[in-house]
Amino acid sequence: MPLRISALISETPIRCQDIFKTLPSDHKPIRVVLTTGVAGVGKTFSVLKFCLDWAQGSENQDLELVVPLSFRELNLASRKRYSLLKLIKVFYPSLHSLSAQTLLHGKVLFIFDGLDESRLRLHFRCEVISDVTQESDIGTLLVNLIKKKLLPDALVWITSRPAAADQIPASRVHRQTEVRGFRDSQKEEYFTKRFSDEQQRQKVLSHVTASHNLHSMCQIPVFCWITATVLDHMLRRAQSGTLPQTLTDMYAHFLLVQTLRTRKYKAESAALSESDCEVLLKLGKLAFDHLHNGNIIFYQEDLLKVGLDLTEASVYSGLCTEVIKEENIIFQKSVYCFIHLSVQEFLAAVFMLHCFNYKKTQEIRSFLCDWEEDMPLDVFLQKSMEKSFENESGRLDLFVRFLHGLLLKSNQRLLRVLLGPVQTDSQMIQKITQNLRDRNTGGISAPGSITVFYCLTEMNDHTVHQKILNLLKREFKSNISYFNCTNLAHKLQMPQEVLEELNIKRFSTMPDGKWKLTPPDTCREATILWSGLSREHAAVIGSALKSWSPLRSLDLWLRDRGALEEFCEGLKDPRCRLETLRLHHSRLSEASCLCLASALKSNPSHLRTLDLSWNEELQDPGVLQICSYLQSPDCRLHELELENCRLGEGSCRALCSALTSNPSHLRKLDMTENQLSDAGLEHFCEVLKMPHLQLERLGLDNCGLSEISCSSLAKALSSNPQSRLKELDLSVNGVKDSGVELLCEYLRTPHCHLEVIKLKRCELSDRGCSLLASSMNVHVKELRLNWNYAIRDQGVAQLSRFLQSLSCGLEILRIRSCGVSRIGCSSLHSALESNPLCPLRELDVCENNLTHSDVEKLTETLHNPEYRLEELEWEEDD
Repeated sequence: MPLRISALISETPIRCQDIFKTLPSDHKPIRVVLTTGVAGVGKTFSVLKFCLDWAQGSENQDLELVVPLSFRELNLASRKRYSLLKLIKVFYPSLHSLSAQTLLHGKVLFIFDGLDESRLRLHFRCEVISDVTQESDIGTLLVNLIKKKLLPDALVWITSRPAAADQIPASRVHRQTEVRGFRDSQKEEYFTKRFSDEQQRQKVLSHVTASHNLHSMCQIPVFCWITATVLDHMLRRAQSGTLPQTLTDMYAHFLLVQTLRTRKYKAESAALSESDCEVLLKLGKLAFDHLHNGNIIFYQEDLLKVGLDLTEASVYSGLCTEVIKEENIIFQKSVYCFIHLSVQEFLAAVFMLHCFNYKKTQEIRSFLCDWEEDMPLDVFLQKSMEKSFENESGRLDLFVRFLHGLLLKSNQRLLRVLLGPVQTDSQMIQKITQNLRDRNTGGISAPGSITVFYCLTEMNDHTVHQKILNLLKREFKSNISYFNCTNLAHKLQMPQEVLEELNIKRFSTMPDGKWKLTPPDTCREATILWSGLSREHAAVIGSALKSWSPLRSLDLWLRDRGALEEFCEGLKDPRCRLETLRLHHSRLSEASCLCLASALKSNPSHLRTLDLSWNEELQDPGVLQICSYLQSPDCRLHELELENCRLGEGSCRALCSALTSNPSHLRKLDMTENQLSDAGLEHFCEVLKMPHLQLERLGLDNCGLSEISCSSLAKALSSNPQSRLKELDLSVNGVKDSGVELLCEYLRTPHCHLEVIKLKRCELSDRGCSLLASSMNVHVKELRLNWNYAIRDQGVAQLSRFLQSLSCGLEILRIRSCGVSRIGCSSLHSALESNPLCPLRELDVCENNLTHSDVEKLTETLHNPEYRLEELEWEEDD
C-alpha cells in the first residue's frame, strides 16, 4: 500500500523514487533531501522501496551506487574512526573491490535513515574532510558529505522524525519532504482487508471515522495495526461496553490485549497479575527514563539498569516480544525499541502516574525537581504540562495527554493494579479541566494549544470543542485569540466534519496565527481576507483543490504574484471542483490574468461565478485575457463581476467578441465603476441583440453613460424578443429624463420582462417618474430611484398612481433622498389605502424632509394585516 510523500514548501505530492528530480519551481539541482515523518509513518519503508526499485532496474538507473546506512547501525560504530571508503566496505563487504576513483567519478546516493535515533555528534563547524580515504569520526564524515566538501557530486538522503530534523541546518537542505502515511481511502482499505466479516468491518470503520483522535492517528500504519488489534479482540469476544473513544482508552486496552495474547489467558482470568505488573513497571521505567532523555532505542545495558532481563521477561509474561522489537544488526549487538514511540509514551505515563500514587519521590524528582510529597494531583499535572511546553521538540506532548487520559475512571478500572489508588473525585477532575481551559489566556505556542485541546479531549471535556464550533457559526463576529485560532485551524482538519463555511473576515481581530486557518480539504466555502497571504499559504489552498476537496467557494486576497501562480496550480487540476472564485483587491494585472485564464481554460467546466472586482491594474488588457477563457467551448460561467477595474471601450469590444463566440451561459455581468462610455456600450449592445444570449442581470452603475446609451440599450433590447434580461442597473450615469423616455420604449414592448430597475442618482425629475409609471408593467418588482433630488412630491404622486393600478407588481420601492415631504407620504398612503392588493412589501423614504407625524399613516399601514407592507425605512430629520 503506497504512502504519501509531499514536498513541504509546494505541497506537491512526490513519489519516493522521484525525490531527487527537479520540479518546475526548482531553481537548482536537488542534492540533499531531508524527509520527515512521525514515528511508524513509513519513512524506512520509503527508503526500502527506493532501494528495491533501483536494484531491480526499474527506477533511477542513472545512479551507479546506492548506499543505505541506518543510524541505528552507525551508533554501534561511533567509537571508531573510519574513512568513507572503509565505512562503506565495513557495512557492505560485497563492495570490497570498490575504489576511491569509482566513488569520486560515479553518481552515488547515500541514504542515512533515522536521524532521530542517532547518537552521533553532528557539528557543522568541524574539520574539513575532502578525501574518501581520510579517517575521522562518522559524524564528521556525514557533515562533510552534506556540506559538499566530501564527494561534492554525491546525493544525500536523510530521514528523521520531526523533532530531530533541526540537527540539519535548513540552508543545507535542497528539498524537504514529509511522509504523511495513509490517506483516508488507504485507512479504509487497511481495515477492509483486516476484517473479513462485513458487519465487524462496518462497525470498525464507522467507529474510527467518528473519532478525530483515532482517525488522524490511523494515518500511521502502525497505529492502524494497534487499533485493529484492540477492536478485533473486543468484537470477537463480544465484550460489553463501548469501544475505545480516546487514545488513552485505546492504549490501555492494547496493553491488556497484548498481555492476554502472550500469556494466553482465558477470558475469565483476563486481569493483570503481580508478575505482569512487575514487568510492565520495569518497561515503564525504561520508557520514561529514555523518553525524558530523548532516546528511543536501547541496548542490553539499558535494560539491565531497570532490572529487566529480556529473556526472562519474555518467558515470564510474553509481553516483551510484542511491545519491544529486537534487531540484530551488522555488529551483532542487540538493539531494542518499542514498536512505536506512542507505546513508549503511554508506558512512561503509566509509570509516572504509578510513582505519583505511591509517592516514589526519587523517580518523580528526576522529572520534576520541585516535587513535594503533599503536592496535589492538579498541581502535579500543571507542572507536567509546563515541562512539556519547555521541550520544543514536543517529546512530552503525548506523554502529558496520556497522563490526563489515565484519570478517567474507565481507564483506572482497566489498569487499577498498575496505577494504584488515584485520588480523582469529581471536584479534583473539575479543578484539572478548569486549569486546562484557563490555558487559553496563557500565551502558549500553537503546539501547546493543541496539546491542551487534546488533554481536554482525553478527559472527555468538550468545552473548547464547543467554543470552536461557535467560532464557525455564520453569524459570529468577534475577536479570536491565538489559542482559539490554533485550535480552530486544528478543528478544520477533522475529516469527519465538512464545514459549510469558513469566513475569516468575520473576525474583527486576528493574531499572527491566522495563517493557520488556510482551508484544508474539509470546507465547502472559505473567505480568507488578509493582505499577507503568501506563496506558501496559497500553495496550501492549491493543494486542497487538487485533493478531491469539497471546497466549492473561495474568496481570497492574493496580492503576491507568486501566490497567484501557486493557487492557479490547484485551479487547473482536473480534481478541482471550485464553483465560485472571488479575488477582490488582488492587484491583478495583465500577466496575472494570463496565468488565471490559462488555469481556468485547463479546467473550465465547473466554475460558475468569477468575481475580479476592485483590481484597478486589470484594465482592458487583463479583460482580454479573461475573455480567452470565456470563449472556451467548455466554459460554463454564469456570473462575471468586474467592478472598478478601470475598464474602457476595449473591454466592451473584447467581451462582445467572447460572448458572440459562447453566448449561452452567462447570466450576470457587472461592469460597475468603469469608464465604458457610450462608445464602449455601443459594442456591447450588439451582443444584446443575440437571440441565444442568456444574460439576466446587467450592472452599468457609474460607467460614464449618457442618454445616448439609453437609446442604444432600448433599441438592442427591443430588437430581441427572446431577451431574458431581468435586472438593469444604470445608476450614477447621465441618464436624465430624456434617457428614461428612451428606455420606456423598451419597457412598453410586450417581450420586456425586466423585474429590477435601478436608476439611482441619474438626475431624474417628476417627468421621469411619470414616464416610468406609465410604462412599467406587472413584471417590474423593484424600482430604485435614490438620490434623484428633483423627483419631489410631484414625482412620488406619479409613482403613487402606478401603485393604485391593478397592473402594478412592484414589491420594493426606494426613494431615499428624493426631496419628499409630508405631501409625498400622503400620496403613498392614499395609494396603498385605495389598493389593499398592492404588492408593495418594502418602502425606503430615508433622508427626506419627513417627521414622525408625516409617516404616521404609513406606519399604521405597516402594522395593519390588511396591507402587504412589511418594511418601512425612514428617519426623522434632525
